[in-house]
Amino acid sequence: MAHYDLIIIGSGPAGRAAAIQAGKLKRRVLVVDRKDRLGGVSVHTGTIPSKTLRETVLNLSGWRERSFYGRSYRVKDDIDAGDLKARLHMTLDHEVDVLEHQFNRNHVDTLLGMAKFVGPNEIEVATEAGDTSRMTGDKFLIATGTKTYRPDYVPFNGRTIVDSDEFLEMAEIPRSLVVVGAGVIGVEYATMFSALDVTVTLIEPRDSFLDFIDTALIQDFTHQIKENGVDLRLGSAISKIEDAETHVEVSLENGRHVRADMLLFAAGRMGATEKLGLEAVGLETDHRGRLEVDRKGYQTKVKHIYAAGDVIGHPSLASTSLQQGRVAACHALETPTLPESPWFPYGIYSVPEISTCGMSEEEMQEREIPYEIGVARFRETSRGHIMGLEHGMLKMLVSLKTRRVLGVQIVGEGATELIHIAQAVLNLKGTVDYFVKNTFNYPTLAEAYKIAGLDAFNRMPIPEEFKVKKKT
Repeated sequence: MAHYDLIIIGSGPAGRAAAIQAGKLKRRVLVVDRKDRLGGVSVHTGTIPSKTLRETVLNLSGWRERSFYGRSYRVKDDIDAGDLKARLHMTLDHEVDVLEHQFNRNHVDTLLGMAKFVGPNEIEVATEAGDTSRMTGDKFLIATGTKTYRPDYVPFNGRTIVDSDEFLEMAEIPRSLVVVGAGVIGVEYATMFSALDVTVTLIEPRDSFLDFIDTALIQDFTHQIKENGVDLRLGSAISKIEDAETHVEVSLENGRHVRADMLLFAAGRMGATEKLGLEAVGLETDHRGRLEVDRKGYQTKVKHIYAAGDVIGHPSLASTSLQQGRVAACHALETPTLPESPWFPYGIYSVPEISTCGMSEEEMQEREIPYEIGVARFRETSRGHIMGLEHGMLKMLVSLKTRRVLGVQIVGEGATELIHIAQAVLNLKGTVDYFVKNTFNYPTLAEAYKIAGLDAFNRMPIPEEFKVKKKT
């Protein structure tokens, strides 16, 4: 029976980072994944496919040039599902090749099959061929990610009524689409297909959506997606979904009715833990299949078993999962490492993009921190005008007491790239003065930081060191 220093279940971002880190520490490490190829949900049905699809949609539809050439402008007429999938499959193949190469280079063993615990330090792996094998380990990392939530009242058929995994396998682009769930996944796909001129209805039972984002940003974002054609229906609980074979009928509790060619159900995900045999090691999950861990080292209550990535819940980002996996591996293998930075960026790859780092205005108010706001709008920058941007904004929150930048929120083109400037300043405890004193390339969208910084600076009390002292 093979024995390993670290056995990792799952090869998504958390599992990948942990395996490579363990390999670089010259430890014997095994990665087990239930899929037929390495990469996990992130590569095959989650982060990479959805972002690839978004870029393909924006390129083929000519979305970024429409402010110059009109709303009817397209780079390619008659875009079909095959056009979307072609680039998707190329990207996924490349991602898997890179991952396999990284594992080979770092001497990481891999095994494809369904893993489950059969004892405190032992797992059993069943392959699709029907073979089973057992191996033991000193330490374990659970990085199985999540799976789609499929409630009984939704008559999934894999064709006109689908979850977010099945959505990527569509045979043709629908003329109309209902998206249920205005979370990150639902918002991304709804706005993406609206850019293809698909009639999109986005249904959310709650009266608000993306509540972790600054309210002012959500208001701007809501205005933009409605202008782009998304029919956003908040506070609309569903009473019935009917499969009418050629289309879908959706009845809402408020009496309204929606008909569409396809329905995407994207209301939540569950931790992929039910088949791990956790009872054999004394671990339990919450009602959504997630594991509780110590957020410093990602240990579960069973000290030799760790968990990282989406399976431990918020923030459920590929970026944070990579960090968590690396830190968990170092902790498990008793190797010192740098602690994680307190502020990390959150990115939503919708059309337009949203990205934030630090506190929202609501959080500042809850903590009773006196603050000032600086705002820059992309259409007022020279670069924004060159790019034809009609919308987009950057909002900066600054402490009146310390002058520190405590939060930045961006909506618009390039938001997920621009946010890293804010991340650096926040983690280095920088002040608004940084943006006032420093020069930015011109013309760039990054110049919005200087504009927003000056906007806040000009409305704040003048620091004592800036005041001109009178001669006596």
